[in-house]
Amino acid sequence: MVSAAPGIDRYQSVAIARQNDGIDCQLPRHPVDKFDRQIIAILRADARTPVSQIARVVNLSRSAVSERIHRLEHEGVIRGYHAQIAEPGNGAVKAFLELFYKDNRCAEYVQRMRAFSEIRRCCGISGETDMLVYVEAPSVERLSEIRGEIERYPGLEKIKTHMVVQEWAM
Repeated sequence: MVSAAPGIDRYQSVAIARQNDGIDCQLPRHPVDKFDRQIIAILRADARTPVSQIARVVNLSRSAVSERIHRLEHEGVIRGYHAQIAEPGNGAVKAFLELFYKDNRCAEYVQRMRAFSEIRRCCGISGETDMLVYVEAPSVERLSEIRGEIERYPGLEKIKTHMVVQEWAM
């Protein structure tokens, strides 16, 4: 039996994979119970797991699992699914960029960064850093090109680059 993912409580919205702008994030109308948590844990491990296999693991009927998945999607607990695409070659170079800038430029910068397919996530954060940007580039050279383009954004004061040297699956 699959256990619930650590840290999921009854009313917490859980993002599985990517954000989906078309679905509102709201608290679920129904509490997330142990079956929902098991389904979420299975989908987190592999979002392509067939409903029939999930049903066997959680000991529910296929129709009950389908209804639960649909309800979790509709209520915004499950906000979407995504494919993780590997770049051709020796693998991606992964890095976080810390951006420090004058004024409030998050929306402007995010719009500009959409032009880079290598930028996977932008987060406006609290503290000294204004924005954290996650990049997966096919090479260090390409990462450097992206960083150079961002350095030319108006109002940008400083960029810090943090290369990912090791990752752990959660």
